[in-house]
Amino acid sequence: MATRSYGQYCGVTTAVELIGERWALLIVRDLLVGPRRYTDLKQGLPRIPTNILSTRLKELQEGGVIRRIPLLRGLAYELTPYGRALEPVVLALGRWGFQAMGDPEEGDVVTADSLTMALRTAFQADAADDAEYELHVGEVALHASVHDRELTVTQVAPPPPPVGGRESPAEPDAVIVAGPGIRRLIGGDITPVEAIEQDVLAVVRGDVSHLDSFARTFHIAPLGAPLTVQ
Repeated sequence: MATRSYGQYCGVTTAVELIGERWALLIVRDLLVGPRRYTDLKQGLPRIPTNILSTRLKELQEGGVIRRIPLLRGLAYELTPYGRALEPVVLALGRWGFQAMGDPEEGDVVTADSLTMALRTAFQADAADDAEYELHVGEVALHASVHDRELTVTQVAPPPPPVGGRESPAEPDAVIVAGPGIRRLIGGDITPVEAIEQDVLAVVRGDVSHLDSFARTFHIAPLGAPLTVQ
């Protein structure tokens, strides 16, 4: 646990002491996607100083949020069941923060893990049609598979799956290339037709009609609307 204490006997206080230090919640966000080596975490959080990353990992371990697991070569970090219980909290925070994001500032990056969690944050199971999407934002490429109101997101770009790993994703119904302006489609500020007309995104392969389904499947209500996590 972080050495800082707020001196209050309160569940919120304890939560902030566990995950409220700078960078801690982003480490949790990336580990919600899956176990990560130290180098993976550093790559996914390029601005974090190495000493801070080491300190946060130690604090999260001491707080029972994460643990180290052995790999064939080296070690990785993963969430404990206690840490994984943060998932609905992180998704709700993502939906809340999405509404105030605005345009990206110079130097802001999108990572595979951050985009994966963004899709999971925006996923609307009740409105989802079965489909296979490939989404490219900057240098990040993800495959989003929707089946029986469940979402599975995998990385399209290297590194490849390990020997004996998961099967290759199905052929996408639509390959979407977008910039950060895709948040306007997800937020309902523009329609799929307007997104294409305004060069917010392009469907470079597949049926463009799947963009309507994508907009229903991945949607975050406008500011002031009730927030729900599917």
